[in-house]
Amino acid sequence: MDVLVPFAAVDPKTRLAAALGPGERPVFARAMLLDVCEAIADAGREPTVLATDDVDCSHDVLVDERPLTAAVNDHLDTLGTPVAVVMADLALATPTALERLFDRAGDVVVAPGLGGGTNALVVRHEAFTVDYHGASVRDHRRIARDVGASLAEVDSFRLAVDVDEPADLAEVLLHGEGRAREWLADAGFQLETTDGRVVARR
Repeated sequence: MDVLVPFAAVDPKTRLAAALGPGERPVFARAMLLDVCEAIADAGREPTVLATDDVDCSHDVLVDERPLTAAVNDHLDTLGTPVAVVMADLALATPTALERLFDRAGDVVVAPGLGGGTNALVVRHEAFTVDYHGASVRDHRRIARDVGASLAEVDSFRLAVDVDEPADLAEVLLHGEGRAREWLADAGFQLETTDGRVVARR
């Protein structure tokens, strides 16, 4: 099974601007990417990074400057099926969680994100296409139904958390095990409890 890891290499993670400076965001984004690729490799698959620009990575890198949906769909056509797509900001992903995704039966297997996105999926149906705009998990359910593909979902906390907002950094400090957590700690981030909520601050 081919595993694509889409990665925005140019000005990544702009929604983290309130917590990380412009020079920090690319470094943190790359740390998450490497964590995800390592988890995929430890799950017995070889990741291919689908990046908007060249990136320093020990795994294969395909550079594609197009928007996410167009780039992924083109590579689905090129690679054929099965193909998995795992987002590069799943800093909590583990080999065990990814094995559940890869091994789950179904023409389309989806790991929903907490905010309605599609954080990871496996495609085994040639007519299925992705659409990452808006509430993409809802759209992918519809697309699977429209093309007659069987659909399965993986309920996984570790695949549901994608790191997009400053509030997500607390999840990395609480549950992360790799480079991304280490980078945040080295950058001075600590957990702080405020009004019953845990936040990451420095």
